[in-house]
Amino acid sequence: MTLIILAALLGLMATVSAYGKLSMNEKAAEMLHHVGLNDRQIRLLGTTEILGSIGLLIGIWVPVLGLAAALGFVVYFLVAVAAHIRAKDGVKDMAPAILLFVISVAVAVLQFAR
Repeated sequence: MTLIILAALLGLMATVSAYGKLSMNEKAAEMLHHVGLNDRQIRLLGTTEILGSIGLLIGIWVPVLGLAAALGFVVYFLVAVAAHIRAKDGVKDMAPAILLFVISVAVAVLQFAR
C-alpha cells in the first residue's frame, strides 16, 4: 500500500511539474532557463515526466515497468539537483527537486522489494 501511495504521489507531482514545462509557465520557464535549458529542452523534460508518470501508473500492475520508471525518476531528479547546484541555487530553489528525488528513491526501493 505504501508503494501505491508514494508512486501515485510521485506521478501526480511529476505530472504537475510536466504541465508547467509543457505550458511554458512563466515561473517554471524562467527557472529552467536560469539553469541553462532552452525551450525545446524544457518541453522534452515535460514529456519525459509525463511518460514516467504513466510508467509508474502501469507499474502498479507491471512491476518491472514501475521499477524502470522509478529508476528513471531517480536519475532525472538527481540531474535536476545537480543542475541547481551548478547554477549555484540555494536549497530553497532546489527543494522540489530534492523532495522528488527522495520520493523517487523510496518508490524504486519499494518496487525493487516486490
